[in-house]
Amino acid sequence: MEKGHSWPQDTRDLLHSLRMRSKYALFLLFVVIVFVFIEKENKIISRVSDKLKQIPQSLMDANSTDPALILAENASLLSLSELDSSFSQLRQRLRNVTLQLGGEPAELRPGPRRHVLLMATTRTGSSFVGEFFNQQGNIFYLFEPLWHIERTVTFEPGGANAAGSALVYRDVLKQLFLCDLYILEHFISPLPEDHLTQFMFRRGSSRSLCEEPVCTPTVKKVFEKFHCKNRRCGPLNLTLAADACLRKEHMALKAVRIRQLEFLRPLVEDPRLDMRIIQLVRDPRAVQASRMVAFSGKYEIWKKWVAEGEAHLREDEVQRLRGNCESIRLSAELGLSQPSWLRGRYMLVRYEDVARLPLQKAREMYRFAGITLTPQVEDWIRKNTQASQDSSGIYSTQKNSSEQFDKWRFSIPFKLAQVVQGACAPAMRLFGYKLAPDPATLTNRSVSLLEDRGTFWVT
Repeated sequence: MEKGHSWPQDTRDLLHSLRMRSKYALFLLFVVIVFVFIEKENKIISRVSDKLKQIPQSLMDANSTDPALILAENASLLSLSELDSSFSQLRQRLRNVTLQLGGEPAELRPGPRRHVLLMATTRTGSSFVGEFFNQQGNIFYLFEPLWHIERTVTFEPGGANAAGSALVYRDVLKQLFLCDLYILEHFISPLPEDHLTQFMFRRGSSRSLCEEPVCTPTVKKVFEKFHCKNRRCGPLNLTLAADACLRKEHMALKAVRIRQLEFLRPLVEDPRLDMRIIQLVRDPRAVQASRMVAFSGKYEIWKKWVAEGEAHLREDEVQRLRGNCESIRLSAELGLSQPSWLRGRYMLVRYEDVARLPLQKAREMYRFAGITLTPQVEDWIRKNTQASQDSSGIYSTQKNSSEQFDKWRFSIPFKLAQVVQGACAPAMRLFGYKLAPDPATLTNRSVSLLEDRGTFWVT
């Protein structure tokens, strides 16, 4: 028998066609099986993804690893010391998340990253009190970063515009507390180039912006308006500043442009932040007298009224003063009422108490913030609150504080004190400032105009 058969051409074409169709069918079947398998995998991944979405973002951030921690720019491994530093930062983030998810009580926390806001108004001694945090080496401190927003964004006073400005300030604050210093680039004028600026307001009042590695070599023919005090630095590199902010254990800043405490609730409830709000207040009579000197151009009407002996001050000026006092009082009442979202995160401090007992009040503020006060800060307080002669600058932080806090009583006209007392009486009663019934009482230093409140304000 022959080993093969000689089939007709039509039959051979039919068999070949059947074989090709079988191959295509098997291929299509394989493709269908693969798609079914992929679909099942996608469903599994989707379920896992939904679970992951339930985990707070801060936990995801804490467990994420920056590629820069794995490879350096030249693709070589980082040194062991750098890896150890990176691991420490990661461990700190995980610790913060554990606490934010309801872990240990505040008094047992081993040292999470704190975010401290010194909330004040102008001429309340906030520059002086802010130095208590600026002098601490492990705190990244910013002096009045919202100054740039106020100069760039125009809001008319009162009503919806006031609320709009508060929202802008709040959102910028949140980014700054997250060390996103690039947010300021939208408001600094002229605009920074390549994240470099020589117009950062009061840069010299922030040690963190004037120390290495943020302090870079100077650049010829580049003038920095707000230069560092004790050393010469090149234009501020916001990338280096943001990196320094992340490396510091804690973050603090002072702001005199936040009036409504309730607008800060989203910051307090943000799991990425561990907020501590310190509201600083001062006798409204002292504040008004100080503003008339420090911001003379804005108080021409008041100065003319005092000098010319007119009987009545313009009502709109009195209403503006009353509105300022009321906004401060309402914020303080909210803080002292301790709503659930603010419990343990608000502290009210009088400047007069800080001036009389600076070291004691500094310790109270640090204890409230959950940060250990260093001997270096204590030494700075001792040296700068016992100065033989007060510095002349309007933002001076060097003074004999125990003698400074009531000097205003001997320079303010009694009729000016009367107007302030009439407009701000509710706030004065809340904060423990006594009204002066006559000129003799106002200038009699043996008669205290300050009620003793002790540590009542620590909440």
